[in-house]
Parts: sequence; C-alpha cells; structure tokens
Amino acid sequence: MKKIATIAALMMATGIALGAFGAHGLKHRLSPELMAAFNTGVQYQIYHGLGVLALVALSLYSKVSLRSEAIWLILGATLFSGSLYLLAVSGIGVIGMITPIGGSALILGWLLAAKKLWQEMS
Repeated sequence: MKKIATIAALMMATGIALGAFGAHGLKHRLSPELMAAFNTGVQYQIYHGLGVLALVALSLYSKVSLRSEAIWLILGATLFSGSLYLLAVSGIGVIGMITPIGGSALILGWLLAAKKLWQEMS
C-alpha cells in the first residue's frame, strides 16, 4: 500500500499545481466552458486522491484489503481528470469520450469498496 499511498499524495499535489496553473495561466486563455471542464478535472483528482488515502488508511487499520479498489480509483481519476485536462487545453471534443470511461471506473471502485467493506466489516 506504500506505492498506492504515494500515488495518492502525488495525485493531490499535482491537482493543486494544476488548479493553480488553471487559475493563473489558463483563466484568460480558455472559454468559460473549457475552464469549467478543467476545474472539474482538478476537483475530481483531488477528491479521489483523498479517497485513495482513505482506502489505504482503512486497509492499514483494519483487516480489509482495499488495494484493488484503490487502483480502480487511481485509474478512474487518471482517465476522468486527464481527459478533461486534454479536452480543455486542446479543444478537441472527441477526447471527451474518454471521460465517462474514467467516471465509470471511479463508480466501480467505490461500489467495490462498499461491497468489500460491507462483507468484511459485518
């Protein structure tokens, strides 16, 4: 879980850096719609970085291993947020087709975590 915790911390650090870049470097270069997409990517990246850290903490302080669920969240956040970043800076709309795949991976990760926690902690 050490690698996963490190990835989660890096997700949050890069999310903060990208948020600052968006606020200071892209604000006047992107349309309001593309800026909103970029900011949504930042928010989801940071939220799910925190979520991954929560799963790591639960795994460390309980008997439940949530490694695969954390990996789904990392994959989902990368696809979801990454596609929004690329869409915002490139303006290529077809990139937005990747976003729902990332969102689905995020949903799956949380559902799998809920199922495992329900089964293992009952």
